This record gives sequence, C-alpha cells and structure tokens, in this order.
Amino acid sequence: MQAAGAGPVGGKDARPLGHESARARSAGAFKTPAAARTYWLILAGLLVISLLAAFGLLAYSNPFDTGTPKWWLIAERRSNALIAMAVAAVCHAVATVAFQTVTNNRILTPGILGFQALYTAIHTSTVYFAGAAGLVAARTLDTFIFQLVMMVALSLLLYSWLLTGKRANMHVMLLVGVVLGGGLGSLSTFMQRMLTPSEFDILTARLFASVNNADPEYYPIAIPLVAVSVLVLYLKSRTLNTLSLGEPVATNLGVNHRRETILVLVLVSVMMAVSTALVGPLTFLGFLVATLTYQFADTYDHRYLFPMATVLSFAVLAAAYFIMNHIFAAQGVVGIIIELVGGLTFLIVILRKGKL
Repeated sequence: MQAAGAGPVGGKDARPLGHESARARSAGAFKTPAAARTYWLILAGLLVISLLAAFGLLAYSNPFDTGTPKWWLIAERRSNALIAMAVAAVCHAVATVAFQTVTNNRILTPGILGFQALYTAIHTSTVYFAGAAGLVAARTLDTFIFQLVMMVALSLLLYSWLLTGKRANMHVMLLVGVVLGGGLGSLSTFMQRMLTPSEFDILTARLFASVNNADPEYYPIAIPLVAVSVLVLYLKSRTLNTLSLGEPVATNLGVNHRRETILVLVLVSVMMAVSTALVGPLTFLGFLVATLTYQFADTYDHRYLFPMATVLSFAVLAAAYFIMNHIFAAQGVVGIIIELVGGLTFLIVILRKGKL
C-alpha cells in the first residue's frame, strides 16, 4: 500500500529526474547540453572571424578587380604570409594545450624549454661571426633545417637525460630548461654588446616574430612535420584525457605515463621548433590561446580542446595582422602587441585568486 501523497514508481513525479539525467548523459564530454551548444556556437563564430580576417588579408587594398589574374597574383603573394600564420597558430595552440596537460600545469608553456633562447643564440652567433651580410645570406633552407635539428636535439637531450631512469622528474627537467635558456640568453646578450649599431639593428629586426620571416621554400618541410604531429596528438586525445588526471591515476588506468609523456613532449618540441624557426618566437601566444580555450570550451576532452584552440589561435593572429596592417599601418608591431596582451593575461592568471 502506497503512502499518502506518494506518486507511483515511474510515475509523473519520477519522470523529470530521469529525463534530466538522460539529458545530462547525452551531453557527452560537456557538463550539459547547453554547454555543448555554447561550444559549437563559439567555434562557429571564431571560424567566421578567421575566414573574414583571412579574406581581408588577401583582398583588402588589392588594387585590381576581384577575380582577375592580376588580383590573384597579389593574393597569391599574400597567401604565403597567411600560410605562415596558420602554421604558427596550429603549432602554438596544439603544443601549449598538450604541454600543459602532460605537465599538469596551466601556467607553463613550451617556451620554458629554451626554444626562444636557442633561436636568439643562433642568429646572434651568425651576426657576431659572419656579420650582417652573413645573417642575410643564411636565410636558406639549410639554415632552417639546421635550426629545427638544433632545437629538437636540445629537447631530446633534456628528455633522454631527465625523463628516463629511476630518478626521472618532470619538474627537474623544466628547471634545467629554464637554466639552459637563461645561459643561452646571457651568451646572446654578451655577443650583442660586441656588435656595431647597424648589425644590432638588423639582428633586432630579425629576432622579432613576423610572418615576413617565413620563406615559401620552408613549407614543404614545415607543413608535413606539423600535420603529422597534430594528427598523432589528436589521435591520442583520449590518452591525454587520462594523463590530465595525474601520474598515479593514469598508471592505475593502464597508461604507460612515462612513455606517453615523452612522446607528447617530442611532438610538442617538433611543433615549437617549426614555428620558432619559421616566424620567430611568440612566447605568450600559446598561453593566451590556451587560457581562452579552457574558458570557451568548458570541457576536459582534448578532441574538443584542440579544434577550439587551433581556430582561436588563427583568429587572433589573422585578425591582429589585419587590424595592425590595414587599419593602423603598423605592420611591425603585431608580434609585440600579441606578446603584450599574452603577458598581461599571464600576470592576471598568476595573481588572481581561484582555480587555474
């Protein structure tokens, strides 16, 4: 006999709870269906911004009629810079999200491994020993490959030395990366003080990140390396989801934490080396994009984090270049503005109270 006022099992009073549970389960990697809809709306909006900015970079101030052979000639020349933006955006977005996952820290970026310091040291050494003419002459495919090899080799040295064996320690590896970066930076500063003013001016212009540093001759090597790295990381999204839970939990769930971590870090190193050698160092772009991605995506699943981060990164770069080039006529300061905004975001995240 049912108690007074109690509804039947499975009756009207029981349906809403079961219905809400089914709706919550249908959200998948998102907390609620509303969060999933918000994700797709934001992603669609960023795609529209990216396409508009890309078309603006190709078509704005093009002196010829749209669609004519001369118009396409100008657009083709501009597309080289657009490709460099896309490569740099993908590299920084995917590499930073993956790096923060394996280090289990959302305030670190791959730049802590010393890529920027090594890039600066290579170019400073070139000017110091060969002069400004040597720096101009060194802008070749061989030099690009040499920079890639040096950056990846430095990373592999750190990983093989500090992430293998019984005393492997991620934090020690990161600390050694910071120390090596500081040492290379000091060496570069010493050599820069020995340069003539004209040589220093040329070197400074080269060290600023710019898509103008990219040469289409580099793309047949850069694009396949980035494509393979991104594909492997995306296919390992579920593994990254597990790694984000921490080493003890990942190990208990059957994941070889050390092996997977080293593999992810190697792929991150390849992407960061390609981006740095291609356009120059963009220290805070990845951090800025990753921080916004976590806010916009509102999910733990890397199958959704990677696309959001990639589109957001390209939208930031393309929109920044369009605004600074065609509205403010300040082409050379795009990298500086991005670094400024990214640095301020970093300080805000560090200083604010609450969850990182």
